[in-house]
Amino acid sequence: MEQDMTDKELITVIIDKYTDLQRIKKANGNTENAELDYQIKVAAAKLSSLGVNVEDITL
Repeated sequence: MEQDMTDKELITVIIDKYTDLQRIKKANGNTENAELDYQIKVAAAKLSSLGVNVEDITL
């Protein structure tokens, strides 16, 4: 059974993922990680497409 999410629930899930990725990036220090950077960009793009300003939640 597939359950549809409201926009608010979807935004919350993506914000959680975005902030988790930001914390991982910060914990990595200066270590380069192309995949992590890509995942952060994708999450930011999704949030932007849903009208969320990611600058407010970026570390």
